[in-house]
Amino acid sequence: MAFMKTHLLRYFVVLAEERHFGRAAKRLFITQPPLSTALKSLEEELGVVLVKRDAKQVTLTPAGEAFLLEARRVLAQIQRAADVVRSVAQGTQGRLDVGITGSMVYRDVPQYCRAFEAQRPHVELCLHEMSTGEQLRALASGDLDVGFLNMGFPSDDLAVLPLHSERLVACLPDTHPLADGADLALAQIAQEDFVMFARDVSPANYDNVIACMHQAGIHPRTTHAARQWLTVVALVSTGCGVALVPECMQRAGIHGVRFVPLHGSNVVAPAVMAWRKNDDRVLLSGLIETVRDCVARRTT
Repeated sequence: MAFMKTHLLRYFVVLAEERHFGRAAKRLFITQPPLSTALKSLEEELGVVLVKRDAKQVTLTPAGEAFLLEARRVLAQIQRAADVVRSVAQGTQGRLDVGITGSMVYRDVPQYCRAFEAQRPHVELCLHEMSTGEQLRALASGDLDVGFLNMGFPSDDLAVLPLHSERLVACLPDTHPLADGADLALAQIAQEDFVMFARDVSPANYDNVIACMHQAGIHPRTTHAARQWLTVVALVSTGCGVALVPECMQRAGIHGVRFVPLHGSNVVAPAVMAWRKNDDRVLLSGLIETVRDCVARRTT
């Protein structure tokens, strides 16, 4: 059977509702001959009689009654499909896959997502926890639409929006002699064992911490290398050493640690929102603008 033309279904539904060729033609803004021709074509294509005609009215056959139900379902589905396509094109419906590192939970990313979802309640944001390196690979392959990365400028293939930078602070066990100080100089913990961020997971995080230490002339003795900032803080809480972490990790609420500002240090842990430069979807542009507005409000 050849592909049935949508307008034939619409003509039949209107005729079935009006039960009169003249009224149906007027409602369809056509004359009666094209309507009669369309009905004949539809019946020939189906191989059944759909209506009985007389001088006064149109009566549906049992086959016509059954076909009316199916035709209405098909037309409704086509309308729904058209509405979805328009919504996606306008950025009011669809899905975005978003990558986040564990620490991004404490760097306002959930608030950015809630703000976007409030503006577009029919859009689905699906969050995927990944390391920065994993996100870079997923962005390149198209498995992620956008990523929130613990680094500055990741790649020439990606566009970025800088987020609020976090200062590095000292993370100490709460039993440490310096844990209750207003601040401390790095030289005061130079001889401690350090819990570090694993460089292969996020070189930027590792390099920021090392830069801060080298700035103070310290070559740290590393005892553990963790893959998440949360793990770094948790290891410090169990007495495995001390660490330098972004100040946002205070919001994690891990017991057994203290966060102490560093005296004379201005090293920060940068973060960006990143997406492929050639991705110009309206939906993604809407998320970018929402995050940009949120970041601007926080920095003013």
